[in-house]
Amino acid sequence: MVLTVPAVVRGELVDGPLLEFGGRGAKPFAAPDPAAVVPRLAARDLDLARALNALDLDEVLDYLAELGQRLDPDSNPHLAEAVAESEGLADVPPQLVRSNYRLLAALFTRAATEEVVAAVGRDHLTGWPARRTADGRVGAVHAFGVRSVHVIAGNSPLIAAMTLVRTAITRGEAVVKTPSNDPLTMVALARTMAEVAPDHPLTRALSVAYWKGGDTGVERRLYHPGAFDKIVAWGGMASVRHVVGYLAPGLELVTFDPKQSATILGPEAFHPDAVDDVARRLALDVGAFNQVGCVNARVVYAACGTGPAGVAAAEDLARRVHAHLALLPPEVSTPAPLDPELRAKLRAVRTSGFHTVVGGTGDEGAVVVSQLDEPVDFAVSLAGRVANVVPVDSAADAARHLDAATQTVGVYPASLRRELREVLPLVGVQRTVELGCAVSVHQALPQDGFEPVRRMVRWATDEHLPEGADPLDVVFPPHRQGVTA
Repeated sequence: MVLTVPAVVRGELVDGPLLEFGGRGAKPFAAPDPAAVVPRLAARDLDLARALNALDLDEVLDYLAELGQRLDPDSNPHLAEAVAESEGLADVPPQLVRSNYRLLAALFTRAATEEVVAAVGRDHLTGWPARRTADGRVGAVHAFGVRSVHVIAGNSPLIAAMTLVRTAITRGEAVVKTPSNDPLTMVALARTMAEVAPDHPLTRALSVAYWKGGDTGVERRLYHPGAFDKIVAWGGMASVRHVVGYLAPGLELVTFDPKQSATILGPEAFHPDAVDDVARRLALDVGAFNQVGCVNARVVYAACGTGPAGVAAAEDLARRVHAHLALLPPEVSTPAPLDPELRAKLRAVRTSGFHTVVGGTGDEGAVVVSQLDEPVDFAVSLAGRVANVVPVDSAADAARHLDAATQTVGVYPASLRRELREVLPLVGVQRTVELGCAVSVHQALPQDGFEPVRRMVRWATDEHLPEGADPLDVVFPPHRQGVTA
């Protein structure tokens, strides 16, 4: 029987008419015909926008906290069903889907959402804080929620949760296009919201549907300023370029571009007292959730030197990392079947004479050590717990390999991280982090080089002059030159 994935339109379940779609894996699924729901998805509702804007911010945070308490996959039937049906769809096995779901509730606690509020500014979300500018005018600023369509990625269920939290805090309205490798999570969240508070404006402000990317019949009706104010797009280069084609004045694109992440290890990492802990931390950055995230480490630049002794140190590190990959807890990482093309490339470099490959004969993961100070030519396709250790003479040598496509760089030791945080952003790197913590992304901090929540609102200003001031003094101050009292 084909899995049926309903749509949710403003809190109401839509379960037909159905079309069958092929997921990225072997498992097809059926979802409501997009043509049947697009008219409702595209329609603006001014009354709903007013109701959202009228919500007290603390009421929003209380709503999210209550919702978070319902997000245990062991007791929430919608999340439990999503776990059970994820096999053949998700990029990771069901046990890792469940592990990700166990992280959801923490995003909805009052402490967590208050941090997201602080990233925007509570005063801007609740009022009109004013300041006087040098030319004498007074400007008041408020952050308004907007109507956005979100094209989310499916490599982590946390993306769906962060989308929900950010939209609710800004009191916006969201239509979420679910990805084919996870059409289930956002629907499960929306159905839970409908059970918690079916008539609440925040429940009605979320709609969820699946359509195949590139369906111009659907997207022409959605991706235009008459329907939405912003498109928030996650994903690969092709999908982002596709969305760009619909942009027009009045429709802004907020994009989480496709990224890669890396590691830089200083000479201290190879001290006998440190190297095994470094390998354990590196294995976590590589292997957590089977390396499906853009935050996972893939290329490791090791400042152990490029001579024979340095290469030997890199190979010793590789063996240690490979051993620690096997020791990661099963709720964090599992054996991951390698893509046949990647497996073939590992076989080729194993006999090239320019690389040493540790592991990779089964599904346990692998570490490729470059004999020269260059990554393998297939570094962008490393997946399934496969890393590439590249020996370099100094940490500074690693910067020439990094650019704006590099999201996260895990660094060891801490002193080197503090040094590199002043340098790496100059070549485009957006995040430096303690080794071992690369995959732990905080929803209140900047991501991909910008502050998402601040981009998801409309910043409105209200300006006036002090009483008795002459507008001409602001419009054209030079007119005062030569004027005597």
